[in-house]
Amino acid sequence: MHARRPRGRRIAALLLWAWLGPAATAAALEIDATNLAPDDVAATQALVDDVLPRLPAMWRDGLPSDLVLQWRADLPAHVAGRRVGNRILLPRHLLHAWTTREAVSPDDAFLSDVREALVHELAHSYDRAQGNVLSDDPRLRDLAGWQRSVFPLAGRRSRNDFTARTPDAYELERPSEFVAVNLEHFLLDPGYGCRRPALYRHFAAHFDVPATDDGCASGMPFLDVDTEAGDAALLALDPSRVYAIDYLLAEGNTQAMSRWGHSMLRLVICAPGRAPGPDCRFDLAHHRVLSFRAFVGDVQISGWRGLTGSYPSRLFLLPLDQVIEEYTRVELRGLQSIPLRLQQDEVASLLERAAQLHWSYDGRYYFISNNCAVETWKLLHDGVPRLAGESLASITPTGLLRKLERHGIADASVLDDPEDAKRLGHYFEPMSARYESLFAVARESLALPQQDVQAWLTLSPTERAAWLPHADLRASAALLVLETAAQRRQQLLLRDELKRRYLSRDAPADIDHALQALRTWLGDTGFVSRPSELVPEGYGLPQAEERERIADEARVRVARLREQDGVLREELERWLPADQREVLQGIEANLETIGARLRALDAAGSS
Repeated sequence: MHARRPRGRRIAALLLWAWLGPAATAAALEIDATNLAPDDVAATQALVDDVLPRLPAMWRDGLPSDLVLQWRADLPAHVAGRRVGNRILLPRHLLHAWTTREAVSPDDAFLSDVREALVHELAHSYDRAQGNVLSDDPRLRDLAGWQRSVFPLAGRRSRNDFTARTPDAYELERPSEFVAVNLEHFLLDPGYGCRRPALYRHFAAHFDVPATDDGCASGMPFLDVDTEAGDAALLALDPSRVYAIDYLLAEGNTQAMSRWGHSMLRLVICAPGRAPGPDCRFDLAHHRVLSFRAFVGDVQISGWRGLTGSYPSRLFLLPLDQVIEEYTRVELRGLQSIPLRLQQDEVASLLERAAQLHWSYDGRYYFISNNCAVETWKLLHDGVPRLAGESLASITPTGLLRKLERHGIADASVLDDPEDAKRLGHYFEPMSARYESLFAVARESLALPQQDVQAWLTLSPTERAAWLPHADLRASAALLVLETAAQRRQQLLLRDELKRRYLSRDAPADIDHALQALRTWLGDTGFVSRPSELVPEGYGLPQAEERERIADEARVRVARLREQDGVLREELERWLPADQREVLQGIEANLETIGARLRALDAAGSS
């Protein structure tokens, strides 16, 4: 039988309870005084009296009635606390730290460690006593990162991929530890509600205590990446400026990894000064796209590595203009923008979840079980609680769209009139038809033997070069556009080749410079694909001071990359296979020839 604290201490504790009422139930936790000096017992009681009044009433009332706190000197060095039966075991060295509390600052880290250790074990005690009411809560597991599998019988994924900007990596071990770690911060960290707002509101609702967002930095923070402009900056997105969210589908093509399309979400953001409304759809320069990719420049995942999870899967915020360029001009794939029927509070909730993923999520891409459609479904499922009750899971982008339509969430009727769809920005047609028209101009002028643009672009750059000096002004202008398209497509192919050769786990050890060049060419220098690298301290959503540091560091890195751009491109080309390097150099030579031809023809026409 464990020793109990002295009778005088018990009477004092009961008098304190009678004076303060239920808000300070210090008698809810017994103290094992074995091997403790009277001063240690008094210090332990002071700790109990410090921590228990901080607990919400529902938490205190839900604790087991026979809990005992014991200090132990034999716990492993890495263990800050342990719950065994009805006993909470804390390491003895924390007691020593607590006994010196009057000689140190109230904010001293040692004092925080002691409080956190006790709160952590009290969280376990409450959760277990209430039948794992929190750690088995499906909604909390969604928010925590133990996401549902796309396959119904598979249940939840056993791995938590929210590994960046975590307050304590131990929270990723299992849901029960996640609950305990986060209840430490819910109770003791005044900034928890700003850093993990959805979890904060969930705990507040569970314990029936008020939830406030006072003092939080405004807007949802994203690293806004524009590879076309070679820029990256911090964007604090105001949900009230987002008029709508569309399901953005890139239509499929003949590539094995792209034939079912690509899933994204388009944010219809209103221009400054415009009241939210339908006209915001014309503010294309302000629209952004949420896209799960391995790298910021990826428009497709290819090869065996996509099947085996060798690519990362991360959430990027990209300008709509860049996405239109990638798909319609380079990939020659149309884009369908289908409005989702969401309430304004659901838009805000979805953006909050997206921001949490943007800073914390580091998943793996699997072509079947964790591709862009699955990731987009999980974002909708976790970000909009109403949608969690709908059967939307799909492993293909087109399948997800069909389910969204079937459940009345997506309004595909905007595509019924093709001309209206293009005029209102619900459909962005591929450039293939325009390329055919341009080729027809060149073919008529030069009597080209090729029957269509695809046959022309299949020629080697050297074969195309033979026709360029004979083109008139209109034909040269048409060929310039086509040669630029050839260059972009060749760069896409080379990017995939370099990823397969040099970003694999068994890449040669002597190509560090090539890897850096490749990542730069992809628009990915670490911080672009993992923005958490810009602010390694802290957790959750970055707050005001951190955002200033992020913006400053992003500017420094972008400036450095611009300075190094030419050198890096040359370094990159050195690692290309010789035949592919010749193709790229041939296209560049053709572009110079066409440019000189246009200038000469223009000068001749104006003289």
